[in-house]
Parts: sequence; structure tokens; C-alpha cells
Amino acid sequence: MIHLPLHTERLLLRDFEEADWEAVYCYASDPEVTRFMVWGPNTEEDTREYIQHKLAAQQADPRTSFSLAVVLKAEDVLIGSCALTVSRPEKHAAYIGYCLNRDYWGQGYATEAVQAIIGLGFLQLHLHRIFATCDPHNVASLRVLEKLGMRREGRLLEDRWQEGRWRDSYLYAILEQE
Repeated sequence: MIHLPLHTERLLLRDFEEADWEAVYCYASDPEVTRFMVWGPNTEEDTREYIQHKLAAQQADPRTSFSLAVVLKAEDVLIGSCALTVSRPEKHAAYIGYCLNRDYWGQGYATEAVQAIIGLGFLQLHLHRIFATCDPHNVASLRVLEKLGMRREGRLLEDRWQEGRWRDSYLYAILEQE
């Protein structure tokens, strides 16, 4: 049994709700926020479809996708998303991703949210390995992953098409025993 929402000192990570689309649109439509993402900037329609997709994923049995709204507890404001997706159930492996409204960058919220989602993976889902990819130019995101003890395992050359060109990614991972 998976216990949600996740609580940290300052954050609540909960399942998305239909009404969240406006807060998500606020950051998902921002070109600066989506600069290193394989998606975006999103239209209102893109954002509504995203929310519908996340609501449907919540009903899967077994559930393999945990895309959670990141909410500031003190203000009850949705500031981003953090996700863990089981990619290889037979290998007990999953990947993570995260995105925050830029008004909340540089305050440790991404590190706090990612730490919670890694905890979900290891403590509740009993995963063995969690990995993430990151654009080599996204220094802030690289720092988040490294602060949490994830190690850079390599560079994936031209692994994604973005903005009309092939881009590289760094591969980071952490094992359960770490």
C-alpha cells in the first residue's frame, strides 16, 4: 500500500487534481522554466491534457507513475511537480523528474521534493535503482541530483531532439543501499 501524500518540512507532495491546471500552466508555459525540458512551453490545452493524463495514471493498477503536485505547506500554493515512474518493474528501477515555477528556484524546494520522491521509491516501492537524466547545461538541476547523492554515470550523446537539434543528457543514478 502506497501512502500519499508525502510530507517534508516545507512541502506537501500530493496527487494532482483537475483544478491544478492553472497553477501548472503558470510554470509550464514559461519558456525559461521549460528551457531544458523535452516539452513546452505548454499551451492551456497542453496543460489540461497533462492533468487528465496524470489523473488517469493515478487509477492504474498496479500504479507505476507517481507524478505529484509540489505544494508549499505554509501558503497552500502549488509550485511545481515531482515524478517517479517505474520503468522496469522486473528490475525494480524507476526514473525521476521535477519542475518548479521559477519564482521558487534557489530556495531548496527542488532538493526537498526530489528527496521525498526518492524516499517513496526506496521505502514504499522497494526499488533497487532510481535514475534521472539532465541537460548538461542545467547546472541548477545537476546540483540538486548531486546534493542527494546521485552519481553521474555517463553522458548520453544526442539522445533527445529538442528545439530543432539533437541534445545530450547526463545520466544520474542512486541505488537503494546508497
